[in-house]
Amino acid sequence: MKKHKKLLLLMTLILAFSSVLAACGADKNEGADNGGTDKPKEQVFRMNLASDPPTLDPGLAQDNTSNTVISSVFEGLVRKGADGTEEQGVAEKWDISEDGLKYVFTLRQDAKWSNGDPVTAKDFEYAWKRVLDPNFTPASPYAYQLYYIKNAEAYNLGDIKDANEVGVKATDDYTLEVTLENPTPYFLSLMSFQTYFPVHSSVEGNASWATKPDTLIGNGPFKVSQMTKGQKIELVKNDQYWDKDSIKLEKVKMSIVNSSATEVSSYRNDELDYAGHPTGNIPTDQLSAIKKELGDELMIKGISSTYFYVFNTTEEPFDNVNIRKAFSMAIDRKAIVEKITQGGQIPAFGFVPPGIKGESDEYRKEVPDTYFQENLEEAKKLLEQGMKEKGYTTLPEVTLIHNSDDNHKKIALAVSDMWKNNLGVNVKVQNQEWGVFLKNRTDLNYQVARSGWGADYNDPMTYIDMWTSKGGNNDTGFKNEEYDKLVKDAYATSDNAKRMELMSKAEKILVQDNQVVMPIYYYSSVSLVKPWVKNLHLDYKGDIDFTRAYIE
Repeated sequence: MKKHKKLLLLMTLILAFSSVLAACGADKNEGADNGGTDKPKEQVFRMNLASDPPTLDPGLAQDNTSNTVISSVFEGLVRKGADGTEEQGVAEKWDISEDGLKYVFTLRQDAKWSNGDPVTAKDFEYAWKRVLDPNFTPASPYAYQLYYIKNAEAYNLGDIKDANEVGVKATDDYTLEVTLENPTPYFLSLMSFQTYFPVHSSVEGNASWATKPDTLIGNGPFKVSQMTKGQKIELVKNDQYWDKDSIKLEKVKMSIVNSSATEVSSYRNDELDYAGHPTGNIPTDQLSAIKKELGDELMIKGISSTYFYVFNTTEEPFDNVNIRKAFSMAIDRKAIVEKITQGGQIPAFGFVPPGIKGESDEYRKEVPDTYFQENLEEAKKLLEQGMKEKGYTTLPEVTLIHNSDDNHKKIALAVSDMWKNNLGVNVKVQNQEWGVFLKNRTDLNYQVARSGWGADYNDPMTYIDMWTSKGGNNDTGFKNEEYDKLVKDAYATSDNAKRMELMSKAEKILVQDNQVVMPIYYYSSVSLVKPWVKNLHLDYKGDIDFTRAYIE
């Protein structure tokens, strides 16, 4: 009996120890109720947003943080594929007239809103005219992005009172006809941009519809299930989405932590599956260690985006072009990218970045890539000249604002030191919460401000037309009739070589002649991705697409 008891005890201990080993070997991504390694892994993707999205209304959004959420909750007539080309979205097909002025989109009849209502052509017509409505409050910063449509600009500016004259019309529930002012080669790619997304008719009269999960009705692969300001946003798979069988993730968890160091620490602890650009940052002082430790998980790639500062041309002392030029010439961009950002960025002396299509090659290879030079002696002369023109004996106090972020702060402090050492100018650096920062920049409540711009579509115009006197994203007060005419002429011609020439002339006015913007560098995307995350894509401008990702 004793022998049998000992044998029984030994077998019990072996089984118990085997269970412990099995538990220790389980994948960290397994759900608690999976019951073993032979069950599917939990399809949950975890990432961080450095700040709360200022809005989840497609008609008002103007930033990467908002768009990261919006592009997963809404879908346009087309969507961007993994290679950046247009794929069918809500539209199952489209026809374009020979003259390039008329587009007829046929919508799929199985497209539904997250509440089960059908997505119709009328939802698109309503959404576009809502953005263009001159009484839409607050005004959409991207209304100008719809100006390609016939009479859209005239209606938005109040020159035409009847919205029915705008060239977009739902001829039936599943057919949308769009008439353009001029042939626009990249118009189809615009259909995947958030301002062209549909909105549900229930938004009418409800200004806060996009702030609550129960009223935020979308038509994309996911829907918002939880929103806690300053803490988290959670998305769940939208079972009404027409292509739901292609969506493998059941949930997306987005923490909201405004610390790149904390974000990387959470990634190291397997609390995040993704960290870095475009919704966060990798601390530059950790890059070297990260490359050694997590080299296979680190992704660094050049993207079509520009990091720059903007001058408020309506505010002293930057209402003087020579002072603006002096400030721009007096910094060392090479030192910034080599000693501070350290992520493969390229010093910028133009505004349109590499990677954007030109006539037959990249735009940046076909036109001048340097519109000004760094020159300390010339900068000092220009500052002296500008101060004389303004009647200054000393320069007024200058404040540089940036949104709260470790890396933005490092760059701002380095730039302010360069201005002090090279020009003898003391500049105060001030960080602001993202929503407050955006509002101050939009309201021209600043002197110098940090900014960045990524392509909305693959054409130089996405960098050029934003600076027209009527551009909703022109946060500088800059107005120039010649610039406006160059953009208008570029819109009007289908001659691609002529378009590039006109846009290059406009860029020269912006960056060289008037120094409205101060380019610093062309971005690279620096991010970390866990090896178990598959089919995650970053497009040519660095936007993240997790809608077809999955956990392996």
